[in-house]
Amino acid sequence: MTRTSHATGLLFAIGSAACYGFNIVFARMASFAGASGSAIVVYRVLLMLALVAIAALVMRHSLAMVREERGKMLLLGISTAFVGICYLSSVAFIPVTVAVVVFYTFPILIVLASPFVEKTPLTPALIGVVLVATLGVGLVVGPAFSGLDWRGLALAFAASVATAIQFFTAARCNKTGVVAKVFWIHLIVLPTSVLISLVTGQLASPAILALAPFAIAMTIGGYLIGFVLQFLALGRISAVAAGIIYCTEPVIAAASSALILDEALSLPQIAGGALVLAAIIANVLLEQRRLKDAPLVPIAD
Repeated sequence: MTRTSHATGLLFAIGSAACYGFNIVFARMASFAGASGSAIVVYRVLLMLALVAIAALVMRHSLAMVREERGKMLLLGISTAFVGICYLSSVAFIPVTVAVVVFYTFPILIVLASPFVEKTPLTPALIGVVLVATLGVGLVVGPAFSGLDWRGLALAFAASVATAIQFFTAARCNKTGVVAKVFWIHLIVLPTSVLISLVTGQLASPAILALAPFAIAMTIGGYLIGFVLQFLALGRISAVAAGIIYCTEPVIAAASSALILDEALSLPQIAGGALVLAAIIANVLLEQRRLKDAPLVPIAD
């Protein structure tokens, strides 16, 4: 890995977070029209598989999976399925702002687990960056936690745990190409999401897409682009660095809610966004210092 590759990974992560920030706002709009999160996941997975297969054919990319990474790919597929289904389903029970603040406990989970998973030193500077970013997220979403449906809270936290697993696994699964990785992950996600939809009674016909065509199209489109950028990023930066970068997602979601849903941004929300950006800048500086002190290890794109 080169320092240029690392910088590119940070840009990919920011772009992915922006796509996901737009995605959750439109998912909320789709839920108002009666489109369940699990149903949307099933149809976006089908579309992703078709697009990846076409892309592999046109660009002549191999869809072969590296044998030694099969277990990691299985874990990636299952965790990805739970992230999408739990997060999108949570906003049917609780407001987007509450879902976001619960979901964004995953950077904290990543940092706390990194000494055991990635052998990353848990330095005071890193803890400080995460706390500042978390405080910023809390200010941005500013939820009122009274009278909330426990199902939404449980789903949002389950998505947070699944995301932490996804980030760690993706950062360690770097021998299989991105096109093949996206294809196999979604091939695993498909039966998992169908099974969960059947168990919960939320599997619907394609007619559900007509309930809110624009909102669903934006939800699916934001996911497709964001997912590809996410795995391009996680092949270049650590799970800890990515987790902190993704704290920009709720900031973008809040700004999008203000523009799309005509929700006003308060001064604390603006201050929270500034804290998140400050935490990201601090983390980038810490990563640059770490890269100068550590040997560079080549990885596959």
